[in-house]
Amino acid sequence: VQLVESGGGLVQAGGSLKLSCATSGFPFDENVIAWFRQAPGKEREGVACISPGDEETYYQDSVKGRFTISSDNAKKTVYLQMDNLKPEDAAAYTCSLGLFGSCAVVSRFGGDYWGQGTQVTVSS
Repeated sequence: VQLVESGGGLVQAGGSLKLSCATSGFPFDENVIAWFRQAPGKEREGVACISPGDEETYYQDSVKGRFTISSDNAKKTVYLQMDNLKPEDAAAYTCSLGLFGSCAVVSRFGGDYWGQGTQVTVSS
């Protein structure tokens, strides 16, 4: 199983970034994939989650209306489109695979596999 994130970077407040989580090694449409973030000195938190098989999605309240999670089943890739970024969105973002899990569980407790993370920095 592999999860490889990309797309992080430096952006001004109000700007946008699109993160990608390229996956391999498991049935993509039979599991869920969640994005987590962790800022220095803070606990890791689930940001968004998707079940590619039925397109069920979950969003943390603080990102609703600003972030959009999507999947490309052919490419086995999950995306996180982040718009209207705020300084408090700055963190290391990591995707996590929950084998045969649900977004309700995985977005809260994390999945079975994790990527290496990509850094998002938002300047004010």
